[in-house]
Amino acid sequence: MNAEFINPFIAAFKNVLETMAMMTLTAEAPKKKEDDLACGDVTGLLGMTGPQLKGSFSITFEAPLALDIMSKMLGEKPTTINAEVIDLVGELTNMVAGGAKNTLGESGFDFGMATPVVVSGKNHTISHRVDGPKLILPFKGEAGRAFIEICFEKA
Repeated sequence: MNAEFINPFIAAFKNVLETMAMMTLTAEAPKKKEDDLACGDVTGLLGMTGPQLKGSFSITFEAPLALDIMSKMLGEKPTTINAEVIDLVGELTNMVAGGAKNTLGESGFDFGMATPVVVSGKNHTISHRVDGPKLILPFKGEAGRAFIEICFEKA
């Protein structure tokens, strides 16, 4: 998978969390992902299609991190993943994908994005529905971990 496609998602993710939640996460080593099992408790997933590429993108948060982001962004800290946290994860997914879309557009890659779908619960699965390799990018913060998954196939 080309770093040209991946780096804009990493940069947008870090930017969104730094500006919206005043939070910095440390990137860990990326790796290829072979299964559909989510590594956290709540996931935002969206599809992307365009003339040059077709893919999907997800962000999964461990519950403590999602709750901490909710607290830092909105000033309220629920004790469990609820409808507001699910909405927040969907919005974060949309903002990160939008930031990456802008950067990729400057490089000549144009694509449309679907509305994010959010799935939550222990041991939930993420179905990218794209025939291509899946890459998982882990991030670590004080309150927990987040995981970006990216899957692209050429259109």
